[in-house]
Amino acid sequence: MEAIRVPDQVLPAPGRRELPEPVPLRRMLGPSVILAGLSIGSGELVLWPRLTAEWGFAVFWACWVGVTIQFFLNMEIERWTLATGESAVTGFLRLGRAWGPVFLACGTIPWMWPGWATGGSTILAWELGGNVTAYTVGSLAFCGVVLTVSPVVYRAVELLQMILVTAIFLFLGILAVLVVRGDALAALAAGALRFGHLPPGIDVPLLLGALAFAGAGGTANLAQSNYIKDKGYGMGCWMGRITSPFTGRDEAATEIGYVFPPDTANLARWKVWWRRANLEHFFTFWLLCNLSLVLLCLLAYSLLEPGAPVSQGFGFIADQAATLERRFGPGARHLFLGAALAVLFSTELGLLDAVSRVAADVVKVSFLSDRRAWTPSRIYVALVWSMVALGIAIVLGGFDQPLSLLVLSSCLNGFVMFLYSGLLLWLNLTTFSGPLRPSPVRVAALAGSLIFFGYFSALTLADQLSR
Repeated sequence: MEAIRVPDQVLPAPGRRELPEPVPLRRMLGPSVILAGLSIGSGELVLWPRLTAEWGFAVFWACWVGVTIQFFLNMEIERWTLATGESAVTGFLRLGRAWGPVFLACGTIPWMWPGWATGGSTILAWELGGNVTAYTVGSLAFCGVVLTVSPVVYRAVELLQMILVTAIFLFLGILAVLVVRGDALAALAAGALRFGHLPPGIDVPLLLGALAFAGAGGTANLAQSNYIKDKGYGMGCWMGRITSPFTGRDEAATEIGYVFPPDTANLARWKVWWRRANLEHFFTFWLLCNLSLVLLCLLAYSLLEPGAPVSQGFGFIADQAATLERRFGPGARHLFLGAALAVLFSTELGLLDAVSRVAADVVKVSFLSDRRAWTPSRIYVALVWSMVALGIAIVLGGFDQPLSLLVLSSCLNGFVMFLYSGLLLWLNLTTFSGPLRPSPVRVAALAGSLIFFGYFSALTLADQLSR
């Protein structure tokens, strides 16, 4: 019996190649750090601290549950790419042509709202003065240039996020030692165990957004398959990478993957790949995301007076900076806001990269598969600048409130996660058997993701309709 039976009614059947020898765990580090860096710039820095400022740790149980669900989601995304070399989106397209337009919409509409660039520009205006809209336009254009001229795009994004994540954790650790109180630790421990508790009157869209962004969120998680493909995990090493059409060396790239014969040697190599991929993702995604959430929420709780009114929009970040200035001087304020600024701008760059990767797969496979001139790299660059142009148009149109833009983006991505949780479960259960098949625990986790995000998406819809 075949261990891998890839659906081939819509797209061509994959080719056959041997599964490469596993690489050491230290050489696999990188893809999950990128996702962790993306998560710090949305849910960790903004949405969860905002909820903590308003409600304490009453819903903190949902925080680590959301990260745990995303761990299992991401590993099922990795399973598909490790075994076939294809992105998860290409796998979804194998289930039906109609999924092409659906995932093109899912991969662009929720992310075109430039809340991260607007948030970073708001902080920059606090520090330097000037016009938020002008800063936002400039930062979006700068991100487009960086992603266009990087010879190998993955390497540039990986290096940036590794530097960012290392620096932010050093800063957060020092700050936490200085300001976190004992009562904050006790409140966090209590809130982390109050499963299912929702305080009356809580902002449901904000909560859904925080749940979706407890981790990377939305279609950004699907980009994990593109990252491990460019990193050379498993069968992904045969697929080629996205390079700059202007400064990089063109690599032969294919969207149709390869499967390996399920003989003893290949299955032994698969076990090693799978074990190391899980370890890499656990330590550099699950652990780092939870740790950053804990630290940033503890800081918000300790720096803002419990029960005091919370400033509108991004004002609660300015309030934390003001507290630091009163206690430690202006340098502490500038350092805190500078770190927040770096996180938000780098997140905008990383999300432009992730979203464009996912959308490029859809466009190439669904619409341009017979156009050789339109390589994945060229489609990627065109999509990067399309997203930049959309973001600039939105900001120039007057939509410049960063918190509102982030909540809108995150709510839409919560629904997208509900959608692909079910698709991913169906795809992997019908494709893989034997040692490659998802275990009952992982099947239960994906079913739980489907229910979890479906419930909160329905709750948000009902809340908005009632208004």
